[in-house]
Amino acid sequence: MAAPSDADAATPPLLEVSGAVATIRLNRPRHLNRLEAEDLDVLTRHFARIESDPAIRVLVLTGTGRAFSAGYDLNSVAARATSSVEQQSAGSAFEVVVNHLEDLGVPTICRLNGGVYGGSTDLALACDFRIGVDTAEMFMPAARLGLHYYRSGISRYVSRLGADNARRLFLTAEKIGAPEMLRIGYLTSMVPLEALDEEVERLATQLAGNAPNAMRGMKRTINEIARGKLDEAAADRRAIESMRGEEIKEGIRAFAEKRPPKF
Repeated sequence: MAAPSDADAATPPLLEVSGAVATIRLNRPRHLNRLEAEDLDVLTRHFARIESDPAIRVLVLTGTGRAFSAGYDLNSVAARATSSVEQQSAGSAFEVVVNHLEDLGVPTICRLNGGVYGGSTDLALACDFRIGVDTAEMFMPAARLGLHYYRSGISRYVSRLGADNARRLFLTAEKIGAPEMLRIGYLTSMVPLEALDEEVERLATQLAGNAPNAMRGMKRTINEIARGKLDEAAADRRAIESMRGEEIKEGIRAFAEKRPPKF
């Protein structure tokens, strides 16, 4: 997974599609891939492109350079704090983008090539899997900044990491390293830098080979359960429909013929 040089000019997030895998790369390395307002619109467009293309089976989200992302631009946060209520509605844009990422139908992998800070800790947490280098670190500075974090972000921390870990990370503003990120469940797996691309490619290939409709439905059910908002009737309907669909027919044929399924 070749990355642009740190010397390259900063740009909004880049989208590359290779076969069944789409990669979105945050690309402001001189500022540790800090997210700016224009980046949110670009991410939204990239998500729409991914959702509209049935050939895309997996999304990988990563960053250029030595960090994944330093989070959302603090100057933009400060500007919102002094704006009118109407103008502050734009402040929800970051939250909307993160929630959109979590709700994407395709499975998502965060390739954590380095440190992850502030709001970008939630951006990574919204992905289904997080593979990080063993030198990564994370830091949620909301309490130091006097910021009450947005509700869905706190909810995601609690549902994915547990209330005790959410308290620790939000209330102490403590920086933790990759081994601790792995222990508390923030990282799905931890690898040396030289093994990062191989591990991401292995997982992406595995996911891309599975039944997309079944995965989409199960991902939705898992997310609804995690939020405590399960639509039981819809989940049951998806399960019943899967028993009548083409994917299960191919899956059973492939199993009997001892070959990989072709979905």
